[in-house]
Amino acid sequence: MNRNTTEGDKSRFPRHIAIIMDGNGRWAKRRLMPRSFGHRQGMERMIGLLEHAFDLGVDYVTVYALSTENLQRPAEELEGLYQLIRKHFREYMKKICERGVRLRVLGDTSLLPEDVRKIIADSEAESAEYRGRGINVALAYGSRAEIVRAANLAVMRGETVTEESFAKLLYTGGQPDPDLVIRTGKERRISNFLLYQAAYAEFYFSDKMFPEFSDADLDEAIAEYGRRTRRFGKTDEQCREEEKNKKV
Repeated sequence: MNRNTTEGDKSRFPRHIAIIMDGNGRWAKRRLMPRSFGHRQGMERMIGLLEHAFDLGVDYVTVYALSTENLQRPAEELEGLYQLIRKHFREYMKKICERGVRLRVLGDTSLLPEDVRKIIADSEAESAEYRGRGINVALAYGSRAEIVRAANLAVMRGETVTEESFAKLLYTGGQPDPDLVIRTGKERRISNFLLYQAAYAEFYFSDKMFPEFSDADLDEAIAEYGRRTRRFGKTDEQCREEEKNKKV
């Protein structure tokens, strides 16, 4: 299923997909490998999924790579993650952004090592001219902190905000809200991810660990999304009437 096959009803194809990439460490442990091996495989799978999603016609993808809570993990594991960024982030992101996709890193990057921050900033700058499609990588990200940051920005500016103006103060300002949130790894929670933006997103949970989540699994998640009715507080009858009017 892709956007080209759903021109008659674009509402059944997600414009923005967000992915909680859970299970890398557990996947590695089951194979008697270090957690760092799982994170490396997870990064490889992330790039493959991003390529597939943009090929299908998705405009925005947000991936949850490192939460603020994850920063409490053992120093050895964090250093392994930072090494992945040092060795591969700029190269991999350039590969994705060459498709005309803009990179945006969401989160408090001041919490990361200085050299890692520079790699991130350089990577963002390389795609700054692109518009209309985007990849968001959430690093040192927590949604509650993001909301507090946005509220403080409004206070400092002396603004009384609306829902629309407040959304522009978030890290994702100017982008559409996620239509579909996917979480791998058997867990059934949102884990402080895009709490404001995902208010009306559809959720899809997979028991597969993230390195096992294939392109075909993404296709199935999108197909499941297409089978759902997004009511946004309306009744089924109202939604059916709107669908009927679209076809007239």
